[in-house]
Amino acid sequence: MNELTFTNGRIVLFDRVVHGSINIRDGVIADISESPSRSGQDLEGDTVIPGCVELHTDHIESHLQPRPKVRWNLQAALRAHDGQIATSGITTVFDALRVGMEGDTEFGAQDMCDIAQIIAESAEQDSLRAEHFIHLRCEVSVDDVVEHFDALSGNPRVRLASLMDHAPGQRQFVDPAAYRLYYQGKKKLSDADFERYCARRTSESERNSDRNRKLIAQRCQAQGTAIASHDDALPAHVEESIGLGVALAEFPTTIEAARLSHEAGLLVLMGAPNVVRGGSHSGNVSARTLLELGCLDILSSDYVHFSLIQAAFFLADDGATDLAHAVRLILANPAEAARLDDRGRIETGRRADLVRVRTASGQPPRVHSVWREGNRVA
Repeated sequence: MNELTFTNGRIVLFDRVVHGSINIRDGVIADISESPSRSGQDLEGDTVIPGCVELHTDHIESHLQPRPKVRWNLQAALRAHDGQIATSGITTVFDALRVGMEGDTEFGAQDMCDIAQIIAESAEQDSLRAEHFIHLRCEVSVDDVVEHFDALSGNPRVRLASLMDHAPGQRQFVDPAAYRLYYQGKKKLSDADFERYCARRTSESERNSDRNRKLIAQRCQAQGTAIASHDDALPAHVEESIGLGVALAEFPTTIEAARLSHEAGLLVLMGAPNVVRGGSHSGNVSARTLLELGCLDILSSDYVHFSLIQAAFFLADDGATDLAHAVRLILANPAEAARLDDRGRIETGRRADLVRVRTASGQPPRVHSVWREGNRVA
């Protein structure tokens, strides 16, 4: 039997924070005491939270293609990504892979299949620090998205699929000016090229989105894969999501869509960078506003891994909510959404996925140490 004890820590439980100790046996939390023990590893008063559960990050792409036209070894790219994940306090991650290529990327369908295969093989070999699952980001406006979904959905690590449409005038970018500012600058297009790009994307959306959204939702339901909506903005979007069996509302862009989703029992996910920055980079609703209205359930690191822990401690330090509630947004709630009932809380019988966090007034929190199933990984 492998046994480990931590003592003199500020332990964040599901509904409160206690100063005490944690005993781990064979990778599982065996006991929690609300007072320090006489022996064990001294945490020196640092805060202990469960390992973060990240549901939506496509950051692996930046490791696979660190520069335009440069491709890195798949295994090495995955390990570099995994290292950043673990050192940010994330012990469970859903790597979001593109499904349906928009024609404006150097990645192809086979690239995503290759990445998915490497993730599955690495998980089977237990060669990564964090535990990796796969989230299929389905661009429903694209002609071949269903075909691509079918090629990936049989991978054993697939647990979640999101239905999205990034065409101009849709959901995240209802405002044409916001769409131009984001995409024309990102792609460095001339005015004429940008107009052609918008026309093509709009035509694809009108031709494909409704049909493909339904087809993929049907496949997910048949396979037992959790479904997420993406960038819902209008009551009609939420109504459609409910009809498709959606369980998770990712990045709703308006207060109304977030409120209706929450009232319908969908877990509302927003970006932790939105919290840290004080607002959406796309000009949509603020995550802080949704928290104040009681409509925020989950935070995702999205494009900055460390933002999960940074946002949780920021919200608590700022008085927006208590630390236990803030931590639930990055742990217990996403674990529930992913149907992972063995993690996400410091409770007896749960996995010993733990993060030791050191804090100092006026500074971002620092991830000191990370354990997955009782084994130190960072």
